[in-house]
Amino acid sequence: MTRNVLAPWTTAAKRMVDALGPLPPRIADAMLALPRHEFVEHAWRRDAYADRPLPLPGSEATISAPHMVAFQLEWAELTPGLNVLEIGAGSGYLASLMAALVAPHGTVDAVEFDPRLARFASENVRAHGPASPVRVHAANGVEGWPLAAPYDRVVVSCATPRIQPSWRDQLREKGTILAPVGDEWDQVLIRWRNRGAGGETDEGPRVRFVPLVMGR
Repeated sequence: MTRNVLAPWTTAAKRMVDALGPLPPRIADAMLALPRHEFVEHAWRRDAYADRPLPLPGSEATISAPHMVAFQLEWAELTPGLNVLEIGAGSGYLASLMAALVAPHGTVDAVEFDPRLARFASENVRAHGPASPVRVHAANGVEGWPLAAPYDRVVVSCATPRIQPSWRDQLREKGTILAPVGDEWDQVLIRWRNRGAGGETDEGPRVRFVPLVMGR
């Protein structure tokens, strides 16, 4: 009789997800299926499933704590078929989770300013990401990624002083931008919904993200 042997990280992933409290089933399933330890630097793998941010190689950037990732996923209201732009790809972990939630026909374009991190994220999503496409671009996130616009969602994973005009321009009508808005030390997670002539803004929790690089 064949035994169903779980990968060693599966138990740690389940403890991580259970500790986050009730999650929408699709988000819980996506976080259980994706090996978070593959998206962190080897030196930090033993802490991969702890609820804390972890440094990324050769950079001031971090992979966000699981509770923040789960909140971003829930607040973005991702459904199958959506096209998503992420600003600040980091390790590719959030982009891969978003791709799982918009599969099978949605796409995720992730922009990363640091070329080394862009390569790291690309390698990670190719090796461990879901079947739905994730395209990582080494570029200035202030400018978005107009080549694949318009987007249904723009999810910003770095602190920005304001929602950038390019992100609004590349957003589909009735689309949503999720961004930590503020300075380096004091940020609020903002959800801005495009409603034609105006917009609707919700304020979420205070957060702490690495600042958006405003130019080369």
